[in-house]
Amino acid sequence: MATARRVLGLACWAYLIWVLLTWTLTVEMQLFGVGVALAVALALAPLGEVAGPWVLLTPRRLAGAVRLVLAAAGAIVLANLRLSRLIWHPRLRRLDGPLHSGMVIVPTDYDQAGQLTAVGLITSLIVDNQLTDLDRSRRELQYHAVEVPGGSAEQTRAAVNGPAERWLGLFGRKDKPSGGGPFGREGPAQRSEGGN
Repeated sequence: MATARRVLGLACWAYLIWVLLTWTLTVEMQLFGVGVALAVALALAPLGEVAGPWVLLTPRRLAGAVRLVLAAAGAIVLANLRLSRLIWHPRLRRLDGPLHSGMVIVPTDYDQAGQLTAVGLITSLIVDNQLTDLDRSRRELQYHAVEVPGGSAEQTRAAVNGPAERWLGLFGRKDKPSGGGPFGREGPAQRSEGGN
């Protein structure tokens, strides 16, 4: 029963990805997509458990998913507008000086693979920062930032990955960090600036 449920969950996700990638609603394409989804699900089922798309149908998770999509979409649009404004108005660059791009290491509340994947993907969709590395044991994420934020570790976290972690918190309880401080460690964010 568990294997059938795992295959069904994987098949649903694979089919949804097929629909998003092909975006074609002919009967032949849909039937072929169902076949590909089942083949992928059967191949991946032995690798472990998977949450099916039906878990999003609980009211709390559905509301959280809608808020996550809306908040992330808003942040993506605003970040693109800010970057476009800097590019299209060279006068602003002369007033503010050149962009200070570089690497920044920020603490995170998460240490599970799924949580870190979600934070990394969501924050990397926003053009300001791109995830480059992570250290699960120290609960740290390293980003390449278009504009390196200043301040303490908590202020940097609030600017880089804090919003995505807050949005993901809408889905339920997250693991409490171990160790000292609110993020499982103390100390300022490390950063190195470089021209880019």
